Amino acid sequence: MKGLSLLAERHPLASPQAQRARLASLPLPLFDERAGSIMAGTIDTLQMNLGKVCNQTCAHCHVDAGPDRTEVMSDDTVDACLDVLERERIAVLDITGGAPELHPRFEDIVRRGRALGIRVLDRCNLSVLTLPRFAHLPRFFAAQGVEVVASLPYWEAERTDAQRGDGVFDKSLRALRLLNEVGYASEARPELALVLVANPTGAFLPAPERALEADFRARLGLLGVRFTKLAALTNMPIARYLEWLDRSGNTERYMNKLHGAFNAAAVAGVMCRTLVSVGWDGRLWDCDFNQMLEVAPSSLAAAHIRDFSRARWQARKISTDAHCFGCTAGQGSSCGGATA
Repeated sequence: MKGLSLLAERHPLASPQAQRARLASLPLPLFDERAGSIMAGTIDTLQMNLGKVCNQTCAHCHVDAGPDRTEVMSDDTVDACLDVLERERIAVLDITGGAPELHPRFEDIVRRGRALGIRVLDRCNLSVLTLPRFAHLPRFFAAQGVEVVASLPYWEAERTDAQRGDGVFDKSLRALRLLNEVGYASEARPELALVLVANPTGAFLPAPERALEADFRARLGLLGVRFTKLAALTNMPIARYLEWLDRSGNTERYMNKLHGAFNAAAVAGVMCRTLVSVGWDGRLWDCDFNQMLEVAPSSLAAAHIRDFSRARWQARKISTDAHCFGCTAGQGSSCGGATA
């Protein structure tokens, strides 16, 4: 899908402030009134958002990424992130975007992370691997031992293409087979994890993760595709998904659904407790969602990766807002899937 981003359309909801105001206009209690204060835990993951440039313009994208975006992480910020990884011995490097593979230093970042002996995740939209200039990436991933976290909303073309663009499902299958060919999700290379990320294609919560995984495994198996596990994610009411909710008349109903499905047991596993999210400009956020809505972290936390202090970050109270009901509804939702 190569439509325009909200920013290129000059849509009012391109503004993080407008998005927060739209959610605040709904008659919902404050998130903290349901969940209480959420405090950070031990930080084990540094997530680098390399920018908003992407080869797709997906209908649900909370980043509002696309081919018309130009935001890209600078060399200085990349180096600052790598310095923090080495200095603080953070266990996991989680690389995201946009399509992170489009960043000019993507492969260097992967190599530097792996050279530190840490786990490296690439959040991949799959279709990027079918572009001729990235044909080598499946082999590169396998050689480096990268965990591929791949977006695939559903196991059939109609629903996937409706969300991601015409032909994306077929490109995704082609990319998954390329990954399988180099050893991903195989008995021979069990360390090569291929995680599928599925999210609903409408205004509803994801199906139970284990049942959804079994369904995907059976359906994709018939198409000759293997994967390691599936993570079910709730669509967050941010950017293009929020615009779709408004346009389809579903915003209040969806937010009431999230609030009504609040699960206190899901709070302990939310990703913001163990994560530091680094924006393309080096600013620090509690999570990728807070980053896109520009919900600032607490004053205990540094404003930029060059000033990062693990001790301060682990002492902070997480900043929350109405969108946080998305991570605590039903089975819960985080970068790793269900939390409860």
